Amino acid sequence: MAAVTSSRPHHIIIFGASGFTGQFVVEEVARCAAESPDGSSLKWAVAGRSRERLGEVLSRAAERLSMPELRTHIEIIVADVSVEESLAIMCQQGVVILNCVGPYRFYGEPVVKACIENGAHYIDICGEPQFLERMQLEHHAKALDRGVYVIGSCGFDSVPADLGVLYTQKQFKGTLTAVESFLSISSGPEGSAGHDATWRSAVYGFADSGSLRQLRKKLGHKPLPVVGAKVKRGEATTEPLLSGAWQRSMEQYSIPFMGSDPSVVKRTQRFLYEEEHRSPVQYSAYVGIGGLFSVVKLFCGGLLFWFMVKFSLGRKLLTTFPSLFSFGLFTKSGPTMKQIEDTCFSLTLFGEGYSEGSDPTQGRPNAKICTQVIGAEPGYVATVSALVQAAVTLLNELHSLPRRGGVYTPGAAFHKTSLLDRLHKHSIKFSVRSYQ
Repeated sequence: MAAVTSSRPHHIIIFGASGFTGQFVVEEVARCAAESPDGSSLKWAVAGRSRERLGEVLSRAAERLSMPELRTHIEIIVADVSVEESLAIMCQQGVVILNCVGPYRFYGEPVVKACIENGAHYIDICGEPQFLERMQLEHHAKALDRGVYVIGSCGFDSVPADLGVLYTQKQFKGTLTAVESFLSISSGPEGSAGHDATWRSAVYGFADSGSLRQLRKKLGHKPLPVVGAKVKRGEATTEPLLSGAWQRSMEQYSIPFMGSDPSVVKRTQRFLYEEEHRSPVQYSAYVGIGGLFSVVKLFCGGLLFWFMVKFSLGRKLLTTFPSLFSFGLFTKSGPTMKQIEDTCFSLTLFGEGYSEGSDPTQGRPNAKICTQVIGAEPGYVATVSALVQAAVTLLNELHSLPRRGGVYTPGAAFHKTSLLDRLHKHSIKFSVRSYQ
């Protein structure tokens, strides 16, 4: 059995470094390495299919960061998800593999397997519940046995939501029973955009939504107990139970957030309930969509999307012309640097529960809290920062992670570490807005 050890030549290996997101990860890791006192305590490398493209990524990073040493001092590892031996060689050289190659439903599992077999910890930025939950079902036991941590969704999906709920619980004096999060993204005159890799993940995820239901049946989880009053929500609402007043003040409509946040938060709450006997929190996620015109546009576009993902030709058209069918929200070229610089996000969490000394089995909740997570552009700044800080936390605080390995959510893996404090210093800040 290969042991995870710091005697390996690299602490961090960025797999998929030449991809759109991977290029930003390279720059963030380089900055993080430079923060160390001697600038060399964090050893890292880049990996991917093309040595030439990886070299170009390092050259661009060297120029942008004024770090000429990146061109010659950073090792390039050639690895391909379709070549098992190349993945094994890559994993044997690193303590932590940052996997930036998606969609993960197609390309993620070989990397997870290679990490487990060769004793390297695995972290990704996946926002695909089918992949994340299947990795837990099929690989948790072996990862635990091998002493390897597999931690998914360590990006914008879903670090702000998952750690945001844990932060809200910590700040609440009493028993927190329910949380609603409300996501708002602000951008400059050029708007915001995402790379089409994220769009492709969404297309194939919605097309295969039936498999997620079957997967959850195989997991066989019993429903989490409901503490206090059960929060009832509809399929869509313009006034969620806890956040309605705030949304009215913002003059926005909202819909349920269709990303991985609800899945990830629920998995974390289940882990903390089963392993540490913590009181579970009910959670719902919403995203702001603007005014009435945005509602009409989203409704029409959503109907078309749902119809097209059901057929192979429709999926082909959606993935071939992402800008057309997403109304410019996703493009093959991704956002410009100007768009990235002008975009930021806020995730407002509205919680309710029972104050200290109150009995959660009696009466309605009698205390409320509002917290907020704010950060820079979510897809390629906040995500990248969260990914890299998760890796650094794992390297430095391995003793604080649960058990001795396994497949976990960010909240389950890092709830006893300093990750939240690290994020506060790197683009993602947590705060309490009100408490009553």
